[in-house]
Amino acid sequence: MAVKLAYHANCWGPLGGNAVGVTSITQLTYRTFANMDRAFADIARAGYEGVEIFDGNLLDERPADLRRKLADAGLELVSTYSGCNFIFPDILPEELDRIGRVATVAAEAGASHYVIGGGAKRANGIQDDDYKRLGEALDKAGEIARRAGLRPHYHPHLSTIVEGPAEVTRIFGLTGLDFCPDTAHLAAAGGDPAAQVREFAGRISLVHLKGLQREPFGFTPLDMGDLDNTTVIAALKDIGYSGWVMAELDSWPDPHEGAARSHAFLKRHFA
Repeated sequence: MAVKLAYHANCWGPLGGNAVGVTSITQLTYRTFANMDRAFADIARAGYEGVEIFDGNLLDERPADLRRKLADAGLELVSTYSGCNFIFPDILPEELDRIGRVATVAAEAGASHYVIGGGAKRANGIQDDDYKRLGEALDKAGEIARRAGLRPHYHPHLSTIVEGPAEVTRIFGLTGLDFCPDTAHLAAAGGDPAAQVREFAGRISLVHLKGLQREPFGFTPLDMGDLDNTTVIAALKDIGYSGWVMAELDSWPDPHEGAARSHAFLKRHFA
């Protein structure tokens, strides 16, 4: 199986959002408050070929400058990640405007994939048509990404209306986007990531692998924790997956050490 190994650059500092987005939805990007140059250097030193960055960090750079920095580090920009509410009609045009700006910059910087998360939980609970709204919004976002030359994916995520396996199955009946499985988020929500990989075998073209510790809750390198990612890798092999495998770790005391541990795990099990 031909896979290439990449790493998300979100581990090198605190994770958050653009503060301006509190009063201006179109500016509400994710970001890692860190020096991306250090992250790129550490990711390359750990042995990876590619990287994913949040949309806020992406928009901090001119595409040509980002291309140069990545080339100097020996990395390829695989993807960027955005999240949106998606279910509120009044703000959807602002969110889609942001998707368009991010997609344009990502493509110019050399990315081939766009990972999208979201689907807000309302204060008074989920409404009957929230999944329909989400599916329609995702299709609009996906069309924007495709026009920019990117392959769009939906990433189920804790704290959204798509967490557990029934919700995952439901949303992929309502959108045409590819499925980007994040093994830790799926498992934490009660899913079986390996089974879900097999369920959506024809719709997986990018994968996020992450370790999970249930008590106390936290994400870990791939070689530790309570989630057996070897079963997910076996499922990927069974479906003939080829392409990028993105390891991820939201926070770790020594980001390079965490990245290197996950890289060694991936090299052992994809050998």
